Amino acid sequence: MQITRIPFDQVAELSKKDVAYATGDPRLQAFYQYPVNLESFQAVMEDKQKQAVDRETLVEVLGKQYDKLADTKLQLQQIEKLKSKDCYTITTAHQPSLFTGPLYYIYKIASTINLARQLAQAYPNQQFVPIFVTGGEDHDFEEINHLHLFNKTITWEHEEKGAVGAMQTASLAAVIEAVQEILGTSDRAADLVDMLRKTYLAHDRFGAATIAFTHELFKSTELVILDMNTPALKRLFVPIMKEELLQQVSQPFIEEAAAQLQELGFKAQAFPREINLFYLQDQSRERIVLEEELYKVLNTDLVFTETALLEEMEQHPERFSPNVIMRPLYQELILPNLAYIGGGGEIAYWLERKAQFAHFGLNFPMLIRRNSVLWLDKGTTKRMDKLGITSKDLFRETADLVKAFVHEQAEEDLNIKKEKAIIDAAYESIAQIAKKVDPTLEKAILAEQTRQLKTLDQLEGRIVRAEKKKHETALNQLESLKEKLFPKFGLQERHDNFMGFYLKYGQDFLDTLVQELSPLEKGFMVIQE
Repeated sequence: MQITRIPFDQVAELSKKDVAYATGDPRLQAFYQYPVNLESFQAVMEDKQKQAVDRETLVEVLGKQYDKLADTKLQLQQIEKLKSKDCYTITTAHQPSLFTGPLYYIYKIASTINLARQLAQAYPNQQFVPIFVTGGEDHDFEEINHLHLFNKTITWEHEEKGAVGAMQTASLAAVIEAVQEILGTSDRAADLVDMLRKTYLAHDRFGAATIAFTHELFKSTELVILDMNTPALKRLFVPIMKEELLQQVSQPFIEEAAAQLQELGFKAQAFPREINLFYLQDQSRERIVLEEELYKVLNTDLVFTETALLEEMEQHPERFSPNVIMRPLYQELILPNLAYIGGGGEIAYWLERKAQFAHFGLNFPMLIRRNSVLWLDKGTTKRMDKLGITSKDLFRETADLVKAFVHEQAEEDLNIKKEKAIIDAAYESIAQIAKKVDPTLEKAILAEQTRQLKTLDQLEGRIVRAEKKKHETALNQLESLKEKLFPKFGLQERHDNFMGFYLKYGQDFLDTLVQELSPLEKGFMVIQE
């Protein structure tokens, strides 16, 4: 494999704030705590030691979750390590997308495993466990109910509401059949479909099924998967949830940070509420609001007095669900975590959280941008070689790439800048002469100059179009290549599902990613056969 790293500021598909953080823009320094490098982890560990973590409860919960899975020897060893105060976690998270959804679901996990291994080598006296938190409490079904495979979209449809992790899996049988039709009948396709059936159809709920499937993919690694939606862990979060309910403390911190970021030229990422908690029921996850001294659950008939709601939280903490504003606090409370690995959008959320973390007495983790990847197979590489383009060329706008290709292939110089400059200078000279004779002539001459230059532009365009016709086949191949690698003018990693790559490479695809995706190294990765 050949690895090329494209500077983030040369990738037009990335947001302004994403590029700024990834490239160390000094304007953002006040919004995070640690520089992103291996050496900084010593300070992170020292700071995290000052925060109490209930390791006993965490280990107990993880053990129970892994009782439901097969082939867990390596993961159980990892969980056992978490009992030690010298063991830390490196964490990423994602909601349970349909059969993992877009590629970056996989890339986040691979980046996290890789970094945990690097830390184990750099700090041999400590232990590091890569954690994948699955966000089954989210309720935006339209975000997770589809995947793209070989230019086809597969969609899961049903009428359930509420948290996606609690949705039933019976209706996924038809979705798996649709995947099977696309994958074909090869041995590797059969293995994939069998894996889908053994995980998704063997579990009643989508969240548990997603954990099982993700475990199957990464069971040969040290990855531990955590579902935070458990009563025992939620109980640890009760004091913070109570403060949020009674004092509505988070909103001012987030709004202040967002305002400061906006002053620096960056858009706000999160929109906090007065109360940033949901009430979770079967088929329902609705916001809690305070109206006239009563706590109401929107879109339901549920109404609580303050006393009744606090009693409900004590007895049933699992019914209270943090939103995007509170979820990072919950995660960092229950984990001995050092770093969070996420995409540009996630990092943007975290950059608004530093003061909120300080208020609740939680250590703010190192924020690490996950690896972004463009994967080029042998066939793609051969086409690129034939067209004479490099991986760096692929990140240029299609129109610019086509123009450069045409000019490079032309036997004659298609650029008539020199000729236009001569004519431009001639008219300028004529205008100066005319101005001395009759000032009223200057305007007419300059107007004629503009017309002539436009005519030359048109002639140049005709020359280029004529040259394009000579390379029509190659240009079609070039545009087709861009469409394949940047589907719908976006990034491959945000669109394609991993199964198309697994079908070709098998487990080697995942092994390569774990080996190569080092999130401390800067730049957009191009992995090329």
